[in-house]
Amino acid sequence: MEQETEELTNNDGLYEHYSFVADKGQELLRIDKFLMDRIPNATRTKLQSAAIDGHIFVNKKTVKPNYRVKPLDKITVELAYPPQEIELIPEDIPLNILYEDDTVIVINKQSEMVVHPGYGNYTGTLVNGLIFHFENLPQTDVANRPGLVHRLDKNTTGIMVIAKNDHALAHLGKQFHDRTTERRYHALVWGDVKEDDGTVTGNVGGALKNRKVMEVFPEEDYGKHAVTHYKVLKRYGYVTLIECKLETGRTHQIRVHLSHVGHSLIGDPMYGGRVRFPKKASEELKGALLNFKRQALHSKKLSLTHPISGELMSWKAPLPDDMLRLLEVLKKFDS
Repeated sequence: MEQETEELTNNDGLYEHYSFVADKGQELLRIDKFLMDRIPNATRTKLQSAAIDGHIFVNKKTVKPNYRVKPLDKITVELAYPPQEIELIPEDIPLNILYEDDTVIVINKQSEMVVHPGYGNYTGTLVNGLIFHFENLPQTDVANRPGLVHRLDKNTTGIMVIAKNDHALAHLGKQFHDRTTERRYHALVWGDVKEDDGTVTGNVGGALKNRKVMEVFPEEDYGKHAVTHYKVLKRYGYVTLIECKLETGRTHQIRVHLSHVGHSLIGDPMYGGRVRFPKKASEELKGALLNFKRQALHSKKLSLTHPISGELMSWKAPLPDDMLRLLEVLKKFDS
């Protein structure tokens, strides 16, 4: 059996890349068991998760965890290294706090802010600001993420909840896991969304041709089950303001789901949201669209059960200035 290893990097961190060619006399064997015998410290759970996420390939095609290795199969695997311990440095970063008590903190995250330190982003993150302003935040199972129970993309703005103690961390984490929280986002998308409301379904996993982005795949194929509900708030002819309600919370879920149905977010070239101008667009409108440099996505509302009181609580974050300015220009063009 031939074997090669190499290190890869992507947006999320450092990966190790393994390559194998099964022997001519290889008996049929589940791929997770096959790889456990060949990759040091690789657990069955880790390998199954890698297959589900589209990180195991046989003959250049992704496979499910129950795939059986055949003679001369060419197998490649991408496995993430365990998160590296990074020295967390408190930084006096201003935080927009919407609510705080002895148990939770609710913030309105700004754009251009990475949530936690990681490969290529060791300082200037939300976590660096949190540990400056709040002492003894609870440690999560994943290194470098004190108090975090969920995340937002770097250029997505809006509401996040932070746990102040271990009880809150466990309680909130279970709510997100059990999908009992309610999360609503506002997004500006290209095109005239025809239906007043709808649902986008489809597994979300790493794209086959570009591992730095996500892609939608048929249910029961690979990737993770994902559901996004949406409703139209306002139509501007060639742009639509919509509200999205997450049933699941996958990486880039709203961005990739909306792109999949032909309505990429404004300011999101990674998922097809390149700038386009309508006929007779004013110079003001062209400038507004060209200068919108991030995905037009905002975490507008979060509802959850308070870990101590048991009360259902909800918070809303106003749209950020950049989205408000773009909406004002769109209204002029639509009038």
